[in-house]
Amino acid sequence: MAGRRAKIHAVGTYVPERIVTNDDLSLNLDTSDEWISTRTGIRERRIASDAEAASDLGAGAARRALKAAAVSPDQLDLIITASLSPDMLFPATASLISGLIGAGAAAAFDLSAACTGFIYALAVGESFIVSGRAEKVLVIGADAVSKMIDWSDRGTAVLFGDAAGAVLLGPAAEGEEGIIGFDLGNDPAGAGELSLPAGGSRLPASEETVAGGQHFLRMNGPEVFRFATRIVAASSRRVVEQHGLRMEDIDIFIPHQANIRIIDAAARKLRIAPEKVFSNIERYGNTSCASIPLCLDEAERQGRLKRGDLVLMTGFGAGLSWGSCIVRWQ
Repeated sequence: MAGRRAKIHAVGTYVPERIVTNDDLSLNLDTSDEWISTRTGIRERRIASDAEAASDLGAGAARRALKAAAVSPDQLDLIITASLSPDMLFPATASLISGLIGAGAAAAFDLSAACTGFIYALAVGESFIVSGRAEKVLVIGADAVSKMIDWSDRGTAVLFGDAAGAVLLGPAAEGEEGIIGFDLGNDPAGAGELSLPAGGSRLPASEETVAGGQHFLRMNGPEVFRFATRIVAASSRRVVEQHGLRMEDIDIFIPHQANIRIIDAAARKLRIAPEKVFSNIERYGNTSCASIPLCLDEAERQGRLKRGDLVLMTGFGAGLSWGSCIVRWQ
């Protein structure tokens, strides 16, 4: 398959109906809209209902991506789902999504790289297309992080929201660049800074882990912030330079939506003009694996992302992991 390239053929997203504002959170937390918005850029977020899990959100996004591409579920070869809040440890959330959308002929598996998950999953999906092992790959980022939050912890409760985004990958036509390249990495020294301690084989669920709140997401905010402000710029610069490009060539920059101060700091370091930076964190918060495809979909619908544009996407998260990708939007 020499010379074969992959491209994004369609994108689709899904967000829950329920909106929780900063003022809503201030009713039960020692916080305010001003405190949250000035420190994070977030004013509201979507929260999944009691009946909705990551697979439900992911299936909603998958259906919309397939509809946009005029592809039926039974044409899919593979479904890859990135999530830090899967329905359960197993079976894979991707398998559950395949059942919900009627894609029974597709292989399906999950990928765990926390908020970097979508970029990692995109890299894996691209490799299946480039190698010729698949013709149609659905890459999904789906998270219902609200199910894993201690709503009495101001450090995490104000940050996260629920959503899903999906992209359909397939071969690029002759002469199309499509997905150009990736920069992926991980620093295990920071693995303990962002985690869900209990529920796995290291610390199985017990009365003690439940009573101790060890099934909630835990984060060392200052350390993660320092890591992110450094790695977003470094990874972005690497992937641009490795492919013989300049930062001025980038038409739109879509970073993981974790904190507006991280986004602004990265843009300044990279000398990317503010009008080239896309963010929707104000309305959705940190939607983890869904944040980048959610931005892709909105940017395209708003006319900010056009055919031929050079897109730079960068994610970061637990691990501590990071990933950047350059795509020629087709």
